[in-house]
Amino acid sequence: MALSRRTFLKGLTATGALVQVGLPPLMAMFDFNGTVYAADTAAAGLGTKAIDKRFLLWWNGNGIPERYWIPRETGADYELTPCLEPIANVRNYVHVLSGVDNVAARLDGQGNGHFSALCGSMTGMAYTGRGAAGPSIDQILAAKIGTKTRFRSLQVGVAQESHGENVHRNMTWAGYERALPPEMIPHNLFDRLFGVKDETWVSRKKSVLDVVSEDVSKLESTLGTADRQRLDQHLTSVRDLERAIASLPPDYGKNIKEPEDISDLTDYPTIAKLQSNLVIHAFASGQTRVAAYMLTKCQSLTRFPWLGHADNRHHDYTHTNAGSPQQQRTMRDICRWHVEEFAYFVGRLKSIPEGAGTLLDNTCVVFAHEHAEANPHKDNGLALILAGHAGGMKTGLHSKMRNTVGDLYLTVAEEVFKLRLEKGFPTAEKKISGIV
Repeated sequence: MALSRRTFLKGLTATGALVQVGLPPLMAMFDFNGTVYAADTAAAGLGTKAIDKRFLLWWNGNGIPERYWIPRETGADYELTPCLEPIANVRNYVHVLSGVDNVAARLDGQGNGHFSALCGSMTGMAYTGRGAAGPSIDQILAAKIGTKTRFRSLQVGVAQESHGENVHRNMTWAGYERALPPEMIPHNLFDRLFGVKDETWVSRKKSVLDVVSEDVSKLESTLGTADRQRLDQHLTSVRDLERAIASLPPDYGKNIKEPEDISDLTDYPTIAKLQSNLVIHAFASGQTRVAAYMLTKCQSLTRFPWLGHADNRHHDYTHTNAGSPQQQRTMRDICRWHVEEFAYFVGRLKSIPEGAGTLLDNTCVVFAHEHAEANPHKDNGLALILAGHAGGMKTGLHSKMRNTVGDLYLTVAEEVFKLRLEKGFPTAEKKISGIV
């Protein structure tokens, strides 16, 4: 049986709330060579189309300790630095870039170096005084590739601490000073993806899978053995997500701690993995093709008790004796955690079969920081990571370059996604060779 890629398992709760559970890539959704989806008319045996490419923009606040992050060697045989060691299991799927210049951060604009760095790294434009001056790269892509999915794009956050201003909290911009805030509470993101607004779910007394059990039984009867196993694994992962969210403190997300509160020992690695798994579910089930992931906020004030660094906030560490060996090691540990969460996300994409490859083979992930070295608010010589094989991206490399953030985004749009940006991208001068 040929199956439409946009099939959902559906059901109604006792109060009439609609539940929708997206499906993973199943063999029934592809033709015999395993490289194209069945179209919406698949049941009639009509037509196919290419596998959709996905885009995720991953962002962290503050900067990096360059000595512990940037490899000395270029090419395929570079040595993993202490900050990059977590990508060891996926290094053949990532491309480390260094020497990238955030030109827009130095354009005439208002605000401090943090504001201009965030706006420049997302939009290629200066900070206006209240926000970005134009759309971020994820929204430019979403306008072209996100119109036929359930969600045009998703904005997701993890660590909540910030100074509270608009530009601290938001990395994604729909247009001039039009911020798209990230959803930082796993409960809310789960409800958005699964369409649940029912008291039985809110109190964690039932599973969304209970509501769609009839649809599950009907679908299973039409699937082959391999697809039934894949469906079972997918539904198990949904239930695991439910249990993990239910295990969070009952008041999580309802009482935001103040950044000065040293008693805040929030387990953000747990929250990060929940949010990552929810985004991956949205990608795998075809609910969106574009997402933005803000692990820590602009000018991040996050504390890191799980790393043994809870005495100060991240921003304090970057500006208090920042050049001392002790503080450099602290920032090394923090940035290594950033990469650990990124590597987890990439590894999960790699674990999901899709057509003749995996979900990672059809995804482009861009990992960016607010600055290079954080103490001087350094905006040139940025280090970024690309991951995935969408559009034939080259990976397993470290490349030093003299290009701008705008050059990179122009290359991603036009060479990876084959989308013509008629007006180019702000601060872009040329496309980067060696990306695809």
